[in-house]
Amino acid sequence: MKWLDSFTFVMKSSVTTLREKIEDPERMLHQLICDMEEELVTVREAVASAIADEIQLSKQVDKARAEVTTWLDRAQAAIQRDDESGAKEALEQKLRCEERLTTLESGYESQSVQVQKLQASYRELEDRIQQARHKRTLLVARLARAESSERINNAIGRAGSSSAFAQFGRLEERVDRAEAMSQAHDRLDGHDPAAEELAARFEAEERRVKLQSEFESLKQQLAGQES
Repeated sequence: MKWLDSFTFVMKSSVTTLREKIEDPERMLHQLICDMEEELVTVREAVASAIADEIQLSKQVDKARAEVTTWLDRAQAAIQRDDESGAKEALEQKLRCEERLTTLESGYESQSVQVQKLQASYRELEDRIQQARHKRTLLVARLARAESSERINNAIGRAGSSSAFAQFGRLEERVDRAEAMSQAHDRLDGHDPAAEELAARFEAEERRVKLQSEFESLKQQLAGQES
């Protein structure tokens, strides 16, 4: 990060070298805070993008739920007009929509968790920058009173280890690693065509049985309503 690299360079210099290279420490600290704020803008856009993904997934979930209801209504209407073929086709579409809905709901829940984590990290960045603004004057005084580069190096070492930006970077690396492992397992699971074909046959049979069960249940329900 640009601001952290610059700040580390400043703190590793001796007091004499520091005064030679930086005539106005306050101006330097002001620039560092500006760099932090630029980092914050970049992070803000990334978090906003994640939130936008969450919103889009939510809309897709709502749409899938509506489609399930629509196809159920169509199946009921088909049965009422004695259109058994049409009713089964409508129930088939309903089952497909339900499967898609389950997948979307799972993705939405996962995205919501990630968004919460990213928002928390973003708020932490904001707090850190606010603290930096408040401490700017104090840091200028500390720079002026510094007697050795060792003391300053120790101070920046502690600051760097607790940096909110460093924490955010570690979080991002864990997320990337988790996603990569998930994709790796998916690839490994997809290398067995025979197993996929067998699974597809079982799924087709299970769907046929479920479809017939729902069809019979729906017929009985409508027959009861008519009587």
